[in-house]
Amino acid sequence: YHELNPSYICRIAIEPVAMGAQESKPQAYEWKVSGPPSVSLPVMESLQTSPETDASRAKLVEQHIQARVAEELKKLQKQESDALKFAHEKIAEAASSVTEEKGPSRYTVGKEIDELRSKLEQRKTVRELPESVETARNNVIRCLRENDRRPLVCYDEVEAFKAEVKKLEKDWINRVTA
Repeated sequence: YHELNPSYICRIAIEPVAMGAQESKPQAYEWKVSGPPSVSLPVMESLQTSPETDASRAKLVEQHIQARVAEELKKLQKQESDALKFAHEKIAEAASSVTEEKGPSRYTVGKEIDELRSKLEQRKTVRELPESVETARNNVIRCLRENDRRPLVCYDEVEAFKAEVKKLEKDWINRVTA
């Protein structure tokens, strides 16, 4: 893109020509060029030696347009993400105020869950059996070892063990229901 000196601009002569014999009609003008357009030699040389072609200029323009579109898209995406973040904050704020009014907070619920977990862990621990149950159990084991091929001989020991377990179950039920 070169600046043209006003003296290099094409000169066009305007000569009125009568179109008909009637003088009552306005005269029409015909444009006649007095010579070829005059462009300075430096401008011609710069145009001829320029490595830019119409295709390369079009490609540059296309790249410029794509860059601008990408820039605008980034702006819009940023605005959109900001608006989305703002909306999420508003929703979270509203939800937190509603939960404070309605029920326990996340912190108190977590604390209650931890307490329940610790209680469950305590229940999982095996408690010592009472002496009477332990004795009956050991009697069944001893009898079954002594009478390896004849387990029916240990019927009395098994019944004594069942009676002790039944007592233990009753005690547990009484503790739970009380």
